[in-house]
Amino acid sequence: MDNSHVAALQAKHQGLDRRLRDELSRPAPDDAIVQSLKKQKLLIKQEIVGVH
Repeated sequence: MDNSHVAALQAKHQGLDRRLRDELSRPAPDDAIVQSLKKQKLLIKQEIVGVH
């Protein structure tokens, strides 16, 4: 995979991280959303690590 693909995956991972922080900062975070975001982050992280 080329560097642009890795960069795109990293950007997506960072966006999910921001969404997760936003959700967790709410007075009553939605557990389903939190779990979904964490799962998406993990899948992207695995893809990035698999690249290297």
